[in-house]
This record gives sequence, C-alpha cells and structure tokens, in this order.
Amino acid sequence: MTSWLPEIDGRAGPRYLAIADCLGEDLARGRLVPGQQLPTHRELAAKLGLTVGTVSRAYAEAEHRGLVRGEVGRGTFVCELDEPGELHGVAPGGSGGAPIDLALNLSLSADDPDLAGALRSLLQRGDLAGLLAYQPLAGSRRHREAGAEWIARHGLRVAAEQVVITAGAQHAITVALSALCKPGETVLTEALTYPGLKTAAQLLGLTLSPVAIDGEGLVPAALDHAARRAGARVLYCMPSLHNPTTATMSQARRDAIADVVHSRGLNVIEDDVHGLLAVEAAPPLSARIAPRAFYIASTSKLLAGGLRVAFLAAPADRIEQLTFAVTASLWALPALNVEVAARWIADGTAAEVAARKQREAAVRQNLARELLPAGRYRSAPRSYFLWLELPAPWRADRFVRAARERGVAVAPSEAFTVGDAAPPAAVRVSLSAARDHRELADGLQMLAGLLERGPVPEPAIV
Repeated sequence: MTSWLPEIDGRAGPRYLAIADCLGEDLARGRLVPGQQLPTHRELAAKLGLTVGTVSRAYAEAEHRGLVRGEVGRGTFVCELDEPGELHGVAPGGSGGAPIDLALNLSLSADDPDLAGALRSLLQRGDLAGLLAYQPLAGSRRHREAGAEWIARHGLRVAAEQVVITAGAQHAITVALSALCKPGETVLTEALTYPGLKTAAQLLGLTLSPVAIDGEGLVPAALDHAARRAGARVLYCMPSLHNPTTATMSQARRDAIADVVHSRGLNVIEDDVHGLLAVEAAPPLSARIAPRAFYIASTSKLLAGGLRVAFLAAPADRIEQLTFAVTASLWALPALNVEVAARWIADGTAAEVAARKQREAAVRQNLARELLPAGRYRSAPRSYFLWLELPAPWRADRFVRAARERGVAVAPSEAFTVGDAAPPAAVRVSLSAARDHRELADGLQMLAGLLERGPVPEPAIV
C-alpha cells in the first residue's frame, strides 16, 4: 500500500473532484505507477480531514475516468494510461454522468412559458384546423403584426408589411444571405462570429471576410478598409451582446458604423437575438440605416428555443426576394408554432417570460462573478454567456479538452474564428444550459480550478 497523499489545498471546486484530478495528474507525472495500491478510504479521509464518503466518491470518480480499479476485499489500485500524460474518459459532471453543459447557448428552459395553457386556449378558439392549412408565404397579416410588435420591443419600429416570418434566427440568416448574395461573393463579419453564420455561408457558397473588433465590437476604420479591399456588398453583425465576446456597441460606435455602411453601400444583416438581454443598449443599428437594414429578432432566447420562430424586418422593396427565399427553403411556416408565439406576444406572456429570464440571467452572472477570477473574462449583467480569456500557457483546445476530462463542456474559440487567423486563447462559457445553480456552480468552480493550476505538462519527445 502507498502513502500517496493528494495535494488538494487551494484547489477550487468539490473536494472529491480535486482528489480525482490529483490522482490523474500524479499518474501522468509518474508520482503514481500502474498497479500501485492506494490508501484505504478511511485512511485517506483521516489524513485529509474529510469524510469517508467524500473519499469514496473521489475513488468512484477516478474509476469512472479509468484511472483506478477497485477489487473487492483487496483495495483500490492504479490503472495504466493508454498514453503518457493523457487522462482517460470524461468525468461525470451533469445529469446521468453527462458533462455539465457550459458550451451551448440555450434559452433558460426552467422559465419557459406555459405551453399547455396556450394549447388549451387555442382549443377553445374553435378554428384550430385552420392552422393546419398552408399559410401566406411571408406569414399571415396578424402574425406579421405580432412580429412588428416584438421587433418594436427591441427598439426598432417597422410596419407589418416589412416583416417576414422565419423558422428561427438561423433560418432568417440563411434567407437573408440567399436573397442578398450570389454564390462566391464575400460577406463581411466580425473576426469572431456566431458559428451558425459560418454554416450558412458554407451552405450557400459564400466567403466570410473577418473585420477587426474591440471592446465595443466592429472597428469602423477596419470595416471601411475591409469593405474597400473585398468589394463586399453585405455585412453581418451583432451590435448588442455580440456572440461570443458579449461586446455591445455604444451609440457613438453605431453612428460611426452607420457612416461606413452608407459610404460603402453595404447591406447589413443585424442579428439582434440577444437584444432584450442587453442592459440599456442603444437602439438597433438598423434604425440608422433603414434602407439597407435586414434586422433579425428571434423568440428562441427569451421565450423558448423549440418554438423556432423569428422575425426578419427589411426594406419594403426587398420583401419579395426574402419571401422567395423562404419559399425555396421551407415552402410554408409551421402555423401552430407561429400562432403560439403571436398569442404570447399579444397577451403579455412574452414580456412576463422575458422579464423572468432576464432576472435569472443576472443571477447566473452574479454566480460567475463570485466563482471566476476577476479580470479574466468579459461579460455583461444579463448575458447568457461569457468570454473567458485564458492565461499562458493555456491554449483553447487544451483547455477545452482538460475541462471535458473533468466533466465540463465549453465552446472553443476556434468555433467562432473567421478566416485563417489563429484562434485566440479563449473559450465561451454558457451560463444558461446548466439545469440549476448547483450544477452551474460546480462547472464554474472546476473551470476556476483549471485556470489556477494550469495545464498538465505534456510529455517530452525524444
């Protein structure tokens, strides 16, 4: 039996995970060797001043990772790693042993509206069968009015005739790009951008050209230079709570970007899916560039992701092009989903649910502020995510892999990087996908511990 003692002092997160982490690191470094017997649960608990249950949980965690094996009547023994310096498996962080999801930017599902009540209300209306018929290609008049109302809550006034309904923001992006661009054209966007844009551009045969960003998003001079160099006609951007950096443009920055848009004759797809989460954001950029604005407001983040309803506002003379793109990609909208969204917008449910999700997002941001090192990340008071900048010698890919091995999933900077530039040493951390505050806290504490300890040294190559 060994006198092994894990060095867990100063490590963030649950003690059982710290013990399992130490075991894996010591095995990778050679402080433990395959076949070596570990202290008994009771013995290690006494040395560390912990409960026997905590040590038992730590050994179970290590066994799940493939680091140790328990033999009835004999004890716990160290296993052999497949490759030096590499831990086995994925630590069970979330429900049912799945990783804690801090990667996906989801809606806060616990605060979703009452779908059963909405459906009961529809049943009482008496003409439910009408929702099974094909709808007007841009959406019914009443549904487009609901879309105009939802857009107005974001600070932009448009007529119902300027609204096209789409099956979510991703569909709206694809519709706008296909209406505005021909295959082979270049589209300008932030140097870090929403991965869904990259997918849509690839589908349509478009080239994305990165534009430099700073703490407020797009840099006006860089946009002017990129537009002149590429001869591009279209810009996609997220002025409010930019994904992934959470940057929000001031009014002065929006004015400067608008000046470039006008001078270079750009059409702008403004993705404002997080607009209602931005605190005291200036009016949408589209308000300054109305003849060139293609504005997207979605219900996914503030109502429910499964609705797949978004509203695309555009100049009146472009609606026919956009409607054709909707027809080609979808033919007809799922009217039941749109009807539910429209009723929630009209009866006040949407505003109530949005307020609840705004409050919950603020609570989760406060939790992140308590658990993550100050000055290490960029965020906003009600953002669903944050941008975690990694200290050297961490690289984004290694950090993502190390977090995954410890049961937490985060999104690598490579997923957001446009062009051939090296991805920055950063990851996006979602605060909205975790089921509850306890799960979120466990995930954030694990990340904080990784930041403090740094990466396990890679084996030397002879």
